[in-house]
Amino acid sequence: MQAGPNPQHLLTTLLGEYLDSADADLPSAAVVAMLGEFGISESSARAALSRLTKRGLIAVRGAGRPPVYHLTAQAIARHRSRMDQFLSFGARPPRWTGDWVAVCFSLPQSGQAPRHAVRKALGSLGFARLYDSVWIRPGTDAGPVSRELRDILDGVEGGRWSVMHTRFAEEAGPRGPAAAYDLAGLAAAYEEFIARYSGLRVAVRNGEIDATRALVARTSVMDSWRKFPDVDPDLPEHLLPARWPRQAARDLMLEIHSALGALAEARLIEVAAPYWPDAARWITHFRASEDSVSVPADRDR
Repeated sequence: MQAGPNPQHLLTTLLGEYLDSADADLPSAAVVAMLGEFGISESSARAALSRLTKRGLIAVRGAGRPPVYHLTAQAIARHRSRMDQFLSFGARPPRWTGDWVAVCFSLPQSGQAPRHAVRKALGSLGFARLYDSVWIRPGTDAGPVSRELRDILDGVEGGRWSVMHTRFAEEAGPRGPAAAYDLAGLAAAYEEFIARYSGLRVAVRNGEIDATRALVARTSVMDSWRKFPDVDPDLPEHLLPARWPRQAARDLMLEIHSALGALAEARLIEVAAPYWPDAARWITHFRASEDSVSVPADRDR
């Protein structure tokens, strides 16, 4: 069995971080070599390529053998959006209006399959369970959840559901919305991130990281950080516990990510070039700009 990082997630991170053009021809052997830097076997690398092709993130160009891949235009747009999300997350407090979207639903006891489908859909849309069948998320946009519930439940006999805009009378109290979230678990995840990469930051500051280590280290940091924008509800400060560790984790991530960008890019080119002569033309890296939006490093195409 493949040990270590998930090959598909890792390849998605690599492509999102270091490629920014649908015109680049990406040989499969180069992908195998890139993932080999992380201890991913050839069979697992090729399986990851196959899965990303099925998901439409990459496509095969032509009918040659061995196959040559390229990022799709949709993947480029998605990668740019996600990099913006990853690198800007936590940069500034959310604009808070006190508004929440609440979902209530009631299903017959026989409705286990639709119940599971509803809970999965709500979780994917950023909702958290406040009570058994009451789910909430910050904000005012109720359109996506209304459409999901309509698709899942409109044909379920005895099923009822409502989507509401609401405010809490005691927003910061023990019966307020923060009770829906495992903030202690989230804080522990941030603290674990800090503990895991603090030594790396010291090594970066001391100039001890060469290009070989930079690629693995920088990609690992981003692969670890990228989960937080999806699981952190980005609640306003008055709903968070004291000494919330997100800012410390973000500062650590950005320092490592910025410092190792050029080294990691150089190593990825070195690894890919024997199988991909044009690697230096296409491989780049994203960085956080002053306004917290990610941009590719300047390169001549």
